[in-house]
Amino acid sequence: MLEDRDYMRQPKYREPGFPGFRGSWTVALLLLNTAIFVLQWIALRNPHSDQFIQDYLALSLEGLRHGQLWQFFTYQFLHTGLWHLAFNCLAIYFFGRPVEQALGPRRFLALYLASGILGGFLQMLFALAMPVYFGGAVVGASAGASGLVAAFATLHWRERFTLLIYFIPVTLQGRTLLWLSAGLAVAGILTPHSSIANAAHLGGILTGYFYVRLWAQGRLPQWKIPGENRPPRLRTLPPDDDLSAEEFLKREVDPILDKISAQGIQSLTARERETLERARAKMIQR
Repeated sequence: MLEDRDYMRQPKYREPGFPGFRGSWTVALLLLNTAIFVLQWIALRNPHSDQFIQDYLALSLEGLRHGQLWQFFTYQFLHTGLWHLAFNCLAIYFFGRPVEQALGPRRFLALYLASGILGGFLQMLFALAMPVYFGGAVVGASAGASGLVAAFATLHWRERFTLLIYFIPVTLQGRTLLWLSAGLAVAGILTPHSSIANAAHLGGILTGYFYVRLWAQGRLPQWKIPGENRPPRLRTLPPDDDLSAEEFLKREVDPILDKISAQGIQSLTARERETLERARAKMIQR
């Protein structure tokens, strides 16, 4: 039945895995990054603490050679300064909220951490290949934030929205935002002695894109053979009032539920979402 579907229940994203957590992981990440930055600022007053952070918590080839694999996680919550923290927190806030709403808390957190880890991994691969250009220690939430930007762009692939870029409103589609972000990261990689971990950004972008396409939406990239993922055709029906709840669910809603199972709820059109709302209303009236 329709009310048995997870996405039709309230609260909408009450997922297993965090039974005691009812808040927003976007807000939690912002608070956590800020709190750790304050602790880091206090610790940096002691030269020994500064060296400890660089040697054990920042991501570096030297640390990984000594088996310090936890650096793939800890580096994501360290920042070099207030502006570094501010820009990353702004990206997490503006892109994290809609992504968390679309994917749910558990998938959102998995996406964020995976983007940071895989972004750091790609940065270390470049450092291994070209240590002169990429060999420095890496800190920051930029890879995770880049993953959220890419996930947002992928979820809104053909939709138009307006962003403030350096306080200038720019209207663009999700796919344009994705290619622009990836292009800037690649350009940064090709820039010698850049102080920005552009390879980590690129790794986060790739993670965010493929996470949404393959795991959240359950489908391949947009450039696959045209026509393979067309939405199911719905037959012309009599007015809703002439249909019983059971018949309405069987003839109108079941094809939509099959589409959600195959492609994810993000693939629904506005008409299909309206149909689900009408179905819920019918179930309430029973």
